[in-house]
Amino acid sequence: MTMVQFTPVSAVVGGSLIGTAAVLLLWLNGRIAGVSGILGHALSGPERSWRLLFLLGLVLGGGVHLMFGGNVPQAREGMPAGLLLLAGLLVGYGTTLGNGCTSGHGVSGLARLSPRSLVATLTFLWFAIVSTWVLRYGVGVAA
Repeated sequence: MTMVQFTPVSAVVGGSLIGTAAVLLLWLNGRIAGVSGILGHALSGPERSWRLLFLLGLVLGGGVHLMFGGNVPQAREGMPAGLLLLAGLLVGYGTTLGNGCTSGHGVSGLARLSPRSLVATLTFLWFAIVSTWVLRYGVGVAA
């Protein structure tokens, strides 16, 4: 993505919707909007109905985006399948190790001024920057 493709209006609208959903989930249900935790307990955990509805809302939100002329994300070409698999496993391990994901810590935790979420979010950001740098300049894969 280049800065030419950046659309601040859609970013503000999307961010506002995410923030509103996180606030409403906390106020109305007393739960943190951490997608990895919601997904992890959607099929086997307690209170499955609201978890499944939350996940359905994520999918339907993507559909609404497409209905209003949004672009379909394009698959990244040239990325080795093994590297994608390793990345997915590392993300899963990281969310388990950090007891949450970017939505739980970065959106909900930071909004609650949680020091643990601040550390987790800075750690996520640092590893994203390092991973992108290694892929782009170390391995030569366009990240």
